[in-house]
Amino acid sequence: MRPKPITPKPGQESVWNYPRPPALEKVSKSIEIIFNGASIVRTNGAYRVLETSHPPVYYLPPADIRMEFLKPASQHTHCEWKGTGSYYHLEVDGKIAHNAAWFYHTPHPRFAAIKDFSAFYANQMDRCLVDGEEVIPQPGEFYGGWITPEIVGPFKGIPGSWGW
Repeated sequence: MRPKPITPKPGQESVWNYPRPPALEKVSKSIEIIFNGASIVRTNGAYRVLETSHPPVYYLPPADIRMEFLKPASQHTHCEWKGTGSYYHLEVDGKIAHNAAWFYHTPHPRFAAIKDFSAFYANQMDRCLVDGEEVIPQPGEFYGGWITPEIVGPFKGIPGSWGW
């Protein structure tokens, strides 16, 4: 059963107005990720993927990521829209977040702009910020969306949302 979307207020956007297949959007907002006290990412060069019922997933350019903290992982997943995703573990001063970030080395042509850009699971980080606003992780075990105050749901990942 489809949920009842929350009506967005001025300055907000509803994930129920995002398209399927997803859209790719360049954003100039500042993005920062902190893990184990270290700043891992600082960028104004992100993209976000917008898909019906999901909060945005931010893909961050490798040039703005402290890649020395990322270690290749053996995990791979497949997205019907973007292709085969590969994963990184994140390690800072002995603290490890397993499969904490993912990227597409050979994305489908529609998503070529995010080739090798990484997305991070907010629930494994100390803090993720979008324009200084703290991110709330998308609910669910494997979703990577970032919820900020201007995004309204309900969001895929909450109990009972598997069939949305």
